[in-house]
Amino acid sequence: MKPPLFEYIRAETIEQAVGARATHEYSAVLAGGQSLLPTLNFRLARPEAVIDIGRIAALQGTAVQGQEIIVRAMARQRAVERDDAIFAANPLIRETLGHVAHAIVRNRGTIVGSISHADAAAELPALLLATGGAVIARGPKGERRIEADAFFQFHMTTTLKPDEIAIEVRIPTLPARTGWAFMEFTRRHGDYALAGVCALLTLGADGRISAARLAGCGIASRPVRLGAAEGALIGQAPGVTSFAAAGRAAREAVTAADDRQASKAFRRHLLDQLVVRALNLAAERATGAPS
Repeated sequence: MKPPLFEYIRAETIEQAVGARATHEYSAVLAGGQSLLPTLNFRLARPEAVIDIGRIAALQGTAVQGQEIIVRAMARQRAVERDDAIFAANPLIRETLGHVAHAIVRNRGTIVGSISHADAAAELPALLLATGGAVIARGPKGERRIEADAFFQFHMTTTLKPDEIAIEVRIPTLPARTGWAFMEFTRRHGDYALAGVCALLTLGADGRISAARLAGCGIASRPVRLGAAEGALIGQAPGVTSFAAAGRAAREAVTAADDRQASKAFRRHLLDQLVVRALNLAAERATGAPS
């Protein structure tokens, strides 16, 4: 299929892009195009205008500043994946990106674009939730920071306003004694996940779990924090008993209805097992054991 007619606008500055958003009732932002173009071609999206931000210099690149990693809107997924400074600050980012589609897609796709697209089965929205990151949005009234917990509303629906552009994503660096893992189950490599888990586990000086953050994808109408599983871990010793309890607790987060790919019962089983496996790997990494 071919996309519907729209006005094409190539913005040279952030101000031009925001102005274009403000003057069109329904517009779409073109960065890497790996999410937007298929929705246009299938006519799932019918914007009046498509605003190309690819030439805006201020939206290029990444930076590690203090305890945050800044990923700007035009930073390509593959470039972030291969960035050693970002890997040193938060290795979960590289691990998660390795599961996103295929390298040829990551060469064009952007981190901010995928997160703003907010596909409930996509990996990067779950990464943002698990790490406690945020989206920086720019609109006619200036910038605002939207925490990950408040950003995702529904499948492909966020709290971005129609006249705003997501200009960057902020992802925290990992604290000491924190292990990480991303695991998912797909029919084929590169497919969307039937269930996926992003896990962070921090151990205290006594060896017990002092902090845990888990998020799931492919299991509900949006990416979700696995709060019950996190609660089952705090204060516990890492190991078979606590991880099994977290896996069981995570099952209730699955609300996706039965479909042609999987039943709700199967997704709950997958999530349970993925949580256990991800926590085992995260615990090994937190203690510095070989992984």
